[in-house]
Amino acid sequence: MTDQRTRPRICIVALPETTPAALYGLYEVFSLVGVNWHLLTGEGDGTPLFKVEIVSVDGTPFNGALGAPVNPHAAIGDIDRTDVIFVTDIALTPDIVPYRRWPHMADWIARQHESGAMVCSVCTGALLLAEAGLLDHQEATTHWGICDLMRVFYPTVDLKPERILVPAGHEHRIVTSGGSSSWEDTALYVIARFCGEAEAIRTQKIFLFGDRSEGQLPYAAMGRPKTHNDATIADCQSWVAMHYRLPNPVIRMVERSGLAERTFKRRFRTATGYSPMDYVQTLRIEEAKQLLETGDMATERVAESVGYEDPAFFRRLFKKRTGVTPSRYRRRFQTLALQVREPASNVL
Repeated sequence: MTDQRTRPRICIVALPETTPAALYGLYEVFSLVGVNWHLLTGEGDGTPLFKVEIVSVDGTPFNGALGAPVNPHAAIGDIDRTDVIFVTDIALTPDIVPYRRWPHMADWIARQHESGAMVCSVCTGALLLAEAGLLDHQEATTHWGICDLMRVFYPTVDLKPERILVPAGHEHRIVTSGGSSSWEDTALYVIARFCGEAEAIRTQKIFLFGDRSEGQLPYAAMGRPKTHNDATIADCQSWVAMHYRLPNPVIRMVERSGLAERTFKRRFRTATGYSPMDYVQTLRIEEAKQLLETGDMATERVAESVGYEDPAFFRRLFKKRTGVTPSRYRRRFQTLALQVREPASNVL
């Protein structure tokens, strides 16, 4: 299991002007990284991969923007060091003057960044990063509605309003993002940086982040295996998990079980909830997804590697189960990997 003492620490900043959506959305997502995928699929050990806290200047409860109650876990004075800081969107009035508006928080953020923390902003939260001096002569983005305000008060910031996500600075430890919903993109970026691309993709699938125009099927995964006491079927499941690529795996499982074919199929469905063929195809498609998400293997090779000699049949089956073609699936989930590997060159 993951050593809880080594979990990256994330502090989400709460100001009187903080709006609730990104504040609590980020708290929920980061708190469940490593947990939800295990609950849904049985993979992993269910250990939380981040330590997440909401922090404010003095740590006392207050009502933020829109009257949303905020109950911080700690005051910034209690945080000696953190790995990541998030500043979420700030509710603005037309006459706001950001200069020296949040001096204690800005100073704390600057010190944490100097000590090695990654600092991220969502939407108008970029104002606080600018106040902390982190955006001087750096590329940055923010909500399009405050670009003029940024230019007036922070003219040295190299604004990129056409971008959704802009990593900048040494080791890309400054990350700014556009509109208020861009906290999703920033969260996935941070998860990929600290936990790997595969964990970020799992999170994307759980929360259905990104383009949902093609429905839920592209996000779906094989559910947690059903528990049962049929030792014969359990043995066949263990065998096929390692040998699903072989020709005629169902026939091989029947032979392995020593049961009559009809009896085997009935017991397999009762134990697992799947027909034997459906179970094999599900295993194969899940493996194909992994190959498409993480590599550039041609579709024909992917089909062959998971047990299908006919690429056309594989494409039809893949689309039936995921709602998209293999090539479309690859583009959808490799966008995140590209974003992490080459963030400065991407307009997202």
